[in-house]
Amino acid sequence: MSKTTTLQIGNLKLNSNLILAPMAGITDLPFRLLNRRFGCELAFIEMLNVRSVSYKSRKTQEMLSSVPEDRPLGVQILGREPKFILRALEVLAPHKFDCIDFNAACPVKKVIRRGEGAALLQEPRKLKALLKCIVQNSLAPVTVKIRSGWDDRSVNAIDAGLYAEEAGVKALFLHGRTRAQGHSGSVDYALIRKVRQALKIPVIASGDILCASLVKRMLDETGCAGVAIARGVLGNPWIFQEVKKFLEEGAVLLKPSREEIIQVMVEHFKSYVDFFGERIAIIKFRKFFGWYVRGWRRVRPLREKTSRVKKEQELMEIIQLTKAL
Repeated sequence: MSKTTTLQIGNLKLNSNLILAPMAGITDLPFRLLNRRFGCELAFIEMLNVRSVSYKSRKTQEMLSSVPEDRPLGVQILGREPKFILRALEVLAPHKFDCIDFNAACPVKKVIRRGEGAALLQEPRKLKALLKCIVQNSLAPVTVKIRSGWDDRSVNAIDAGLYAEEAGVKALFLHGRTRAQGHSGSVDYALIRKVRQALKIPVIASGDILCASLVKRMLDETGCAGVAIARGVLGNPWIFQEVKKFLEEGAVLLKPSREEIIQVMVEHFKSYVDFFGERIAIIKFRKFFGWYVRGWRRVRPLREKTSRVKKEQELMEIIQLTKAL
């Protein structure tokens, strides 16, 4: 039976192979701390563009916020110009991240147009050179995230993975879809397995890590060293407990009650108000409210109300109204 295991990424030793993936606009400090309460060990801050890091923008500094209990912590960077990568590494060094991940997987059009993210899969030698530059200038272990390829005619994850290993990275994060697929279509479990067999470094899989049974399928069918959880955690920080219990005991964790979900919603929102202030917290929390109440009957009017509220108390009242649905 598959189970949660220890995982080593360079000199970083983890007790769990379940990782919270970086997500833009999602994996801020309050969100990471919430998920750590439910069993998340290694988490990543939101993806950072190396140019923004180099310029030390106010928003970037906010995104770099952390506290001692927010460890172990990784940072994911995006870019293609060595001079900005080197500047970014200098800015990040004092933060002493436990792991630095390089993104060669992002499929977003504006990223691709700059030749960054998944676009680098079309330039595997360029990707290798960038990774070598990061490895040589980082004290923390370096990892890279890639996709299976650019499209179904250029599936090159094995070659890209071997180049990354030669460059000195300590683990490979692999999303089992091409850039052309985005987040749709089937995950290529067979390819993830082939990449895992071809490399000596750990391969950590992602793609459709939405529930315990899908985590088990990924581990069983690919033999990967761990999984990176992204969309599966939205409105569901319980997923870390759920997966652990399912893998280790073969038992299904009882779904949280509505009261438990509402309590976590309240705590999550309050932490946002404390961290971001009332106005920004309300804006940021609207999407989380939708994820927490996903599938609940008669919730649509309340979801629509959240788009109009401007006060903390108003949103708290909407959260409390979900008890009567």
